Amino acid sequence: MTNTIIIHGRKTSSNVQTVMWAVAELGLKFERFDVGGAFGGTDTPEYLAMNPMGLVPTLQDGSITLFESCAITRYLGARYGNEAFWPSDLTRRADLDQWAEWAKGTLSRSVIYEIFWTLVRTPKADRDMNTFAVSVSNVGRLMKLLDKRLAGKNFLAGKHLSFADIIVGHLLYRYYTLDFARVPTPNLDAYYNRLTERPAYADHVMVDYSSLQVD
Repeated sequence: MTNTIIIHGRKTSSNVQTVMWAVAELGLKFERFDVGGAFGGTDTPEYLAMNPMGLVPTLQDGSITLFESCAITRYLGARYGNEAFWPSDLTRRADLDQWAEWAKGTLSRSVIYEIFWTLVRTPKADRDMNTFAVSVSNVGRLMKLLDKRLAGKNFLAGKHLSFADIIVGHLLYRYYTLDFARVPTPNLDAYYNRLTERPAYADHVMVDYSSLQVD
């Protein structure tokens, strides 16, 4: 019998969204508790015993407790995913995992910590627009790489959604809804549109982030 998975973390966190989307795509029973940000709760002894980093998300699945969104997503894929979501063939899985790792490190840094942080989390008076222009150029170069990977594919693996799409695709809602000039990426645009048609993506990734805006 499958446990009810517990996720600790606010729904506006992009890292929490990664896990929530994966759980929903896999059809798992879950409960989510608001922790972090305005909700606080990450510095309590009880929480730090689960997640010594004091960040979100934290997942509990029976006797297993995990932190780090990508580690959680890989765990969920390995334990609950089918062949399409978590390929058993090591070569196929490694090919997807390199894109997942690239997204978590390189792409996330560009989208979240440069573009999103400037436009949403930094007051207008404090924004360095020269640095931002460099960030826009950089994210455009990265999205061109992703666009090339998606040529002729519905998803990163081909026809079916995989764990790598979770780690890559959750970044795209913010990328496409922030107000800045994006480079032409027709394959990526079509991919994003396919993601938005998935109920799990709409419910857990397309989350209003206006509460995070700093004026």
